[in-house]
Amino acid sequence: MPKEHRKRGKKKKPEPEWQPPVQQSAPEPEPVPEKPEPSWIVPGSKDTEDEPNPEAPYGFVDADVKAYFRTVDIQIRDWQENAVEAAASDESDPNEERRMFFVAALTEMAGKEKQLATDPDCSLILERMSYSMDDFVRRVFVDSLIGSYDVLVKHRFASHVCQTLFAVAKQTVAREKRGNLPAIPESSDKGELRTLTELIQDVCEELFPVFASLVMDPFASHVIRALLLLLSPTSVLSDETAQNAMRSKKSAAWKSKQGPLKSLFKEGSNGGAQVIDAPPESFTRAARKFVEVMRSELDHNETRALAADKVASPTLQMLLAVEADQQMTEDPDSLMDRVLVGLITSSRDDPAGIHPMSDYLNTLLRDPTSSHLLETIVTRCPEPAFRILWTTYLKGNLPRIASHPVANFVLAKALERASVEQLAEACGELQNAWGKMIQASRTGVLRAAIDRAATLKACGAEITEAIFAAIQTKAVEDRDMLVPCLLRLQTCQVGLLLSQVATAKATEGAADNTESHKRQDTSANQPTVQGAVLLQSLLRLHDPHNQAVIASLNSMSIEEILPMAHHPVSSRVLDALLESGTVPAKVKRQFVLSFIGNYHLLVDDRIGSRVGDRCWAFSDTYLKEKIARSLISQEQFLAASYFGKFFARNLNLYLLQRRPDEWRTMQSARSRPEPDKASAANAQPVGPIPGKEQKKRKRDASGDEIDVLFSSAIGKKVKKAALVDATELDTKGSSSASKGAILNDLADVMGAIRAAPAEKRKGGRSS
Repeated sequence: MPKEHRKRGKKKKPEPEWQPPVQQSAPEPEPVPEKPEPSWIVPGSKDTEDEPNPEAPYGFVDADVKAYFRTVDIQIRDWQENAVEAAASDESDPNEERRMFFVAALTEMAGKEKQLATDPDCSLILERMSYSMDDFVRRVFVDSLIGSYDVLVKHRFASHVCQTLFAVAKQTVAREKRGNLPAIPESSDKGELRTLTELIQDVCEELFPVFASLVMDPFASHVIRALLLLLSPTSVLSDETAQNAMRSKKSAAWKSKQGPLKSLFKEGSNGGAQVIDAPPESFTRAARKFVEVMRSELDHNETRALAADKVASPTLQMLLAVEADQQMTEDPDSLMDRVLVGLITSSRDDPAGIHPMSDYLNTLLRDPTSSHLLETIVTRCPEPAFRILWTTYLKGNLPRIASHPVANFVLAKALERASVEQLAEACGELQNAWGKMIQASRTGVLRAAIDRAATLKACGAEITEAIFAAIQTKAVEDRDMLVPCLLRLQTCQVGLLLSQVATAKATEGAADNTESHKRQDTSANQPTVQGAVLLQSLLRLHDPHNQAVIASLNSMSIEEILPMAHHPVSSRVLDALLESGTVPAKVKRQFVLSFIGNYHLLVDDRIGSRVGDRCWAFSDTYLKEKIARSLISQEQFLAASYFGKFFARNLNLYLLQRRPDEWRTMQSARSRPEPDKASAANAQPVGPIPGKEQKKRKRDASGDEIDVLFSSAIGKKVKKAALVDATELDTKGSSSASKGAILNDLADVMGAIRAAPAEKRKGGRSS
């Protein structure tokens, strides 16, 4: 390449390297004064890593430990579900293997109780194991959680463990009250183990400072209710109320899907189930202190605000019940007086004065949540306060309250404690509203009025007229339709129309037996539970006020009674007819005789066989013989019936046809009440009675070999029922003339054998 020619001129200086421009520093702004933060803002802690996890405040459970307890849960559920097969097995001690397995699980649980209680999977396993713990283990378990109950009762999963502990603790507390304490192994490294009664007191002392906040906590409120139920078992009216107070419907439905929660061991291995007849004095004082803490921590407005809260309202109901049991409702500034807006105080100071109506109580009356609270108040408030409640809030508005979908329950509770004057006022005021209640299927007020009339033995005529007004009978002949119409909650006109339609269909399309027609008929004439309950209450009224139901039943044909006896709802009415103490015996006897000739059709059903058993149990010997003789021709039908064969066992038709005298004696002996064993032992003399000839002692059966062989051979061929009944009659000391033909025949045969020559017995069969 040619050389590059240089250009002439001045040499250019090398350009300097690029450097970033120097920025001039801007003047510092003037400091702005900081505004003070609001008082409700709490700065977060810098040591957030050291704070416990709210889901696991005591740490997480190790994976291996959790896997072990899952196997424990599977094994326990398997044993509980197969409890019937295990009981029928031939094991000598089925509890021994389970006890060893359970002890191993308890050993693994030691020291990890709090972690397991807060774990989502293991908490349910602890609940299942709590039912199988004996008294000593329960005391150890409750003691291991002492000091942490204020945290555990607010935990989502541990709260259910605490609730189950308080539920099963009543058995241990009942045994401790009776002095039945388990033996405790002595050890020098551990302190003294307190009783469960003392431990429950410590739990209450731990919860007293935070009790007001626990009432409104969604997880702790049900634990508080379980604890109050343990401290004051008389604060609830029934077992159903106790179950509703313990768990919500959603929680109860979830728990029912977790398999059986019961003791793993057989009954009797843990001392048996015990019930606290009366709580200890320390429990009564603790329940009283809970009410006092509630009074001191909350003011009037806060207490009234709990009534409409879905979480706190059930707990407030139990506190009001405890307050009523402790006779604290009439104290100044009581919880019930706060909810009633000072009504108890004003009724005590001025009983005859005029009390203004409160809008707050009117709201409680119609609110779905707080109406339950008002039911408790109406049931347990003092009598002067109840009279003011009746006069101010109920009287004059009974038709509107009775037709309200929520307030009618409060009125029904009020009628359960109404006086004769108040019940008469209610019947007169609701005279034109009974029909609307029947059409709306709101029969709680009517049922409460009938039950109260039966209790007070008053206002029977008013109640009877109310029933006829409810079904709208216009003529006397229509009163025979009382049972069909009231059972289906229909008016008399609707009932007559449906019966005419059914009769027309039966006559027109007798051959048309399609399933669609059957479904329409059954759906249109289906008995209702409300109607059956009303008829049962009417049968408990005193004579002659219950004659309306009896006359309606007598007017029904056997073709109408049999479907009624076969239905699981309407059959309860027939049971009440036989069980009611106010129904005359003549009416019951006539009812039993009405089935003569149709008993085989009655008992050929699952429900009808139970009605037949009740008729048989009510009958005397003469009536039983009439029933049995009417079924002799249907013996084969009963033997082929799945349900009728059980009823046929009571008849013993074979013995009736061959030895009727012995059959009557046997039925008389069965219907006679059995004497008490303790009284019979005390009444039986120990020594010989002076002045009375003693019977000779029977010869020992083992003395004669021929008698033993003969009796063993004959016993396999003779009817078992007849032989057992005759033997029972002999042991009960009946006369020799009534021993029966079987024993007489046996005596004759055995006497002939003894009289035979000895050589014939040895030589075998004679020619």
